[in-house]
Amino acid sequence: MPLAAWLADGDDAQLIRLLRLRPDLTQPPPGSIAALAARAAARQSVKAATDDLDFLHMAVLDALLTLHAETTTATFGELAELFGERADHADLRAAVDDLCDRALVWGDLTGEGALRVAAEVASSLPWYPGQATVESAALTPGDIRVAVESLDAGARELLDKLLEGSPIGRTRDAMPGTPPDRPVPRLLAAGLLRRLDDDTVILPRLVGQVLRGETPGPVSLSKPDPTVTKTKGADVDAVAAGAALDLLREVEMVLETLSDAPVVELRSGGLGIREVKRLTKVTGIEDRRLGLILEVAAAAGLIAPGIPEPDPTDAAGSVWAPTVAADRFVESSTAARWHLLVSAWIDLPGRPSLVGTRGPDGKPYAALSDSLFSTAAPLDRRLLLDTLSDLPAGAGVDADSASAAMVWRRPRWAVRLQRDPVADLLTEAHAVGAVGRGAIASPLRKLLSGDGDDAVIAAMEKVLPSPIDHFLLQADLTVVVPGPLERTLAEQLSTVANVESAGAAMVYRIDESSVRRALDTGKTAGELHALFNRYSKTPVPQALSYLIDDVARRHGQLRVGMAASFVRCEDAALLAQAVAAPATEAVELRLLAPTVAVSQAPISDVLSALRAAGFAPAAEDATGAIVDLRSRGARVPVPGRRRGYRHNPAPTDQTLAAIVAVLRKVASAPSSASRLDPAVAISELQQAAHHQESVVIGYVDPAGVATQRVVAPINVRGGQLTAYDPASGRVREFAIHRVTSVVSADSD
Repeated sequence: MPLAAWLADGDDAQLIRLLRLRPDLTQPPPGSIAALAARAAARQSVKAATDDLDFLHMAVLDALLTLHAETTTATFGELAELFGERADHADLRAAVDDLCDRALVWGDLTGEGALRVAAEVASSLPWYPGQATVESAALTPGDIRVAVESLDAGARELLDKLLEGSPIGRTRDAMPGTPPDRPVPRLLAAGLLRRLDDDTVILPRLVGQVLRGETPGPVSLSKPDPTVTKTKGADVDAVAAGAALDLLREVEMVLETLSDAPVVELRSGGLGIREVKRLTKVTGIEDRRLGLILEVAAAAGLIAPGIPEPDPTDAAGSVWAPTVAADRFVESSTAARWHLLVSAWIDLPGRPSLVGTRGPDGKPYAALSDSLFSTAAPLDRRLLLDTLSDLPAGAGVDADSASAAMVWRRPRWAVRLQRDPVADLLTEAHAVGAVGRGAIASPLRKLLSGDGDDAVIAAMEKVLPSPIDHFLLQADLTVVVPGPLERTLAEQLSTVANVESAGAAMVYRIDESSVRRALDTGKTAGELHALFNRYSKTPVPQALSYLIDDVARRHGQLRVGMAASFVRCEDAALLAQAVAAPATEAVELRLLAPTVAVSQAPISDVLSALRAAGFAPAAEDATGAIVDLRSRGARVPVPGRRRGYRHNPAPTDQTLAAIVAVLRKVASAPSSASRLDPAVAISELQQAAHHQESVVIGYVDPAGVATQRVVAPINVRGGQLTAYDPASGRVREFAIHRVTSVVSADSD
């Protein structure tokens, strides 16, 4: 039974299920069931339909091709017999039913009914038909490697030729009785070739994978269990939460660094190697991790190229800087910030693990450049996360087991799911707090299950450690923070201390410059003493009290205002010393009175010159109050949606039902009322060419004259039919879009 007739005999639910599983068939909606069948059997559509099939389903297709079900019929009994004990009958039946739902297989599904398979399935298999069904796995990958290493040059060259082109080779040496010392008999005996007939050999699938440096497989028709470790779910969540906190801290550090010093964008896009090295040095973040953070921040809309306002670089051209959305991000809750970043990472249309490595052309991959772009990257990430989410809570994987499981689930993606790329994906997943100890974290499970943003954020808040309201002062003027600080306290501490060591327990250091920075923001010595006395669980070191008092005593003795700028000081001798200092010559300080000097330089330049001369000036406003003149940082507008991965919305059930209703209506209309769909014409003409049958075509020539012609199709290519026309006695070409009907010349 042809596919079109089988679809027509099915019910509406079957057609709706087909369109839901293969949404490409709805764009544009088919004009008839015959057109739907032709489109479903087309090569591109078949490839799209097999993209998300696992190894069991692909092996069933392989077996049906081995039974020649693309040209004749095969029964379920023959299929089961071909697999033998390798496959459970219930699993096999379920796989066949699923393939029928996708219209890759059709026929009588009851009992031992006859089955057919779409011919174009052969081009969609990631191996030559029969290699997953007929070949045995008697040789292990280790055995194959040993056998390959023992080959001489001639035998290895023969295998390489089959590897580069078709795995099929024709040779007389495949005949029984050929001298065993020849390359082909030796390769056959070693299991490195398989005989198809007396003139043909084939390179086995596993052998080809070993020769290409791939992990051989899959072999088993049962889904593999990738679990290598088992951890308590709470421990997994704790590790993931710690990684999330590290990620957020480093993202904020990058935002602050780019805010103070935006990086010039390369003409080709992205960041130069020197700029990345500088960012690595300033932030202390390792190169490849920094590449991931930059890519995720850009995908989340937190950094972008543009002309910043204000522009601290005065550079002509575009620079990478934080966007105005970065300020809102910093003010959000910890869980909300993590949710934004991890969502951006999942759909990130690039491979940040390539940053710093070199491509085939020898050039290094630049961070934030188009060279990292990959539409397959988000698909691979989701496949990894889906693989992990199918496991029990706390079940962890490693790169090898995850790669094997992912290849089994998507054999057509095997080349990009080898160990190293999967290891990079796992590293990313750990870095963003999606995975802990090789197992998926509970907040990520909720995200993948589509529970909604609020549920995901609530789940992350549940696993994050509770913020603490204290720290531990040490005698060496370091501050140990044994957990995440409350946000307000963290901001106060970062004003008066510098981060010395990041991690789950952060270490800050207090020195003269950090105390001066706090005083520059308007803090008083009394407020700093109160901060440490209130929040330190350990006694405040006497050295810290002395340091604060000493810096505060000298701080602000010189006051800088606007003249363009002015400097005032109650100590006339100190002011005279400042005016005479060589470091202040550039700002041309001039005494107006023993305690007042003026300058035409901006207030920021005067402050910098005095600090360079060893003084500790403070800025003041018109009322004499100390003000903080630090730059608020550069910002660029939030860009439009970057080129990236987009989820194509699936057609709704209402849309699918409407399409099926139209198909039924067309099918019930008189045949003369409908024009032949070009896809149907192509399918029927290809079938006639394959069987060397003559057909009668309805054809409208360029002048608009409709005729009926008997032709013998030769091939269909590029929208043209090449066929022998007996009426003219020569081969002619016909435009497919002008063909109005195709009928067998042998029909009544």
